[in-house]
Amino acid sequence: MLYRRFLAAAIASVMTLTGLFVSAPATAQSYLQCVPFARAESGVDIRGNAKTWWAQAANDYARGDEPREGAVMAFAGTRGMPMGHVAVVKKIVSDREIRIDHANWSPINGRRGQIERNVRVVDVSDAGDWSLVRVWYAPIGDLGLRANPVQGFIYADGNPNKAPSFKAPVWAQNDWKPGNGLEVVVASLGQ
Repeated sequence: MLYRRFLAAAIASVMTLTGLFVSAPATAQSYLQCVPFARAESGVDIRGNAKTWWAQAANDYARGDEPREGAVMAFAGTRGMPMGHVAVVKKIVSDREIRIDHANWSPINGRRGQIERNVRVVDVSDAGDWSLVRVWYAPIGDLGLRANPVQGFIYADGNPNKAPSFKAPVWAQNDWKPGNGLEVVVASLGQ
């Protein structure tokens, strides 16, 4: 009888621990994603995976293939980037080069969810139409080796020249730096 109680308690303990370990991936993604960052930086209020932004923007925002300051650059989903990616254009350098701000592209010091500002992006499409780009990748200190397909640019509130003014969450403010702690990012998501 005592043996059965011990065995039942042991099995219950193992099941509880297994449940905790199995549910860990759901909480492991508490790092900053590109979507809330781009939404806060640009004022383009679209929800869902980045790969869906281009289609969702069709009825509510002007779209085009020309980078403009304040526009959201919508990357297509690929095998290497199945959820797509979104970034905010900050500066036009030339016909084939821009600077963007984005989140969760380069792991920095082994941590995902980092914000990167003033990131170099080069148009490598044959037609020079911004349909294929290479993006600076911090771990190698150069443009990434992979060319990434771009769906186009989404212009905030139909005004392609200026993003709307808004109070940015803590993690989107200029004084936030990678390494300030994940608790700062998580706490700011409620703003």
